[in-house]
Amino acid sequence: MKRFFAQAYLWLLLAMLYAPILIIAIFSFTEAKVLGNWTGFSTKLYTSLFSGGVHHSLLSAIENTFIIAIIAATLSTILGSVAAIGIYNLRAHKKMVMNTLNNIPMLNPDIITGISLFLLFVSLGITQGYTTVILAHVTFCTPYVVLCVITRLQQMNPNIYEAALDLGATPYQALRKVIIPEIKPGMISGFILAFTLSIDDFAVTIFTIGTGGLETLSTYIYADARKGGLTPELRPLSTIIFVTVLVLLIIINVRSARAKKRKEATL
Repeated sequence: MKRFFAQAYLWLLLAMLYAPILIIAIFSFTEAKVLGNWTGFSTKLYTSLFSGGVHHSLLSAIENTFIIAIIAATLSTILGSVAAIGIYNLRAHKKMVMNTLNNIPMLNPDIITGISLFLLFVSLGITQGYTTVILAHVTFCTPYVVLCVITRLQQMNPNIYEAALDLGATPYQALRKVIIPEIKPGMISGFILAFTLSIDDFAVTIFTIGTGGLETLSTYIYADARKGGLTPELRPLSTIIFVTVLVLLIIINVRSARAKKRKEATL
């Protein structure tokens, strides 16, 4: 009975998490403008999304979202990886302090981060727009990358770096040929997590986007919902984003599992 209730609880939890996404995916294959109204199978919404049939502001919001997400994720991955290596090489007490400081932005509510960054940019006289949104996204994404990379560093054999130095490698060569290959899976995971968080973010973006007409997907959906409804093409767009992220995660997990098996086979 315990096993039955445990499995039932797990499946109920999964159903609650994925049922809304499944409903959106199903109703992305119908022409109905209202979600929940099935008018027959159709791929018209997908055709409209890719043929430019949607409103120009939605296309602009999609473009801005992905440009910001790619730039922010790339910068966050670089900064987070360097920071993780630095934290890993600190003494135990300082490492604990830095890990705690790194965890605070992740636990801090997004709205507090957004307000803080808004006040910072205003006090510095920085015009809000692309630059401030990217800086804001880098700020809240970097701690997640640090967490992903430092986990890989903790799993790494600490002696291989010293062994590379003993064999004549310079610190830069040891970093490039030993450390980076070891933390590469963590960097990839951090990049994907930062990319996903950047696409998903609303609270920080709305405070740093300014009044210059710049829109991201989250702010567009918010403004669209306030008008009394959502653009039907958002359903296929949401489905495509979900499937893309799911495929990437499956590929990364499969590659990680294969790399782990190969590593175990060589030991």
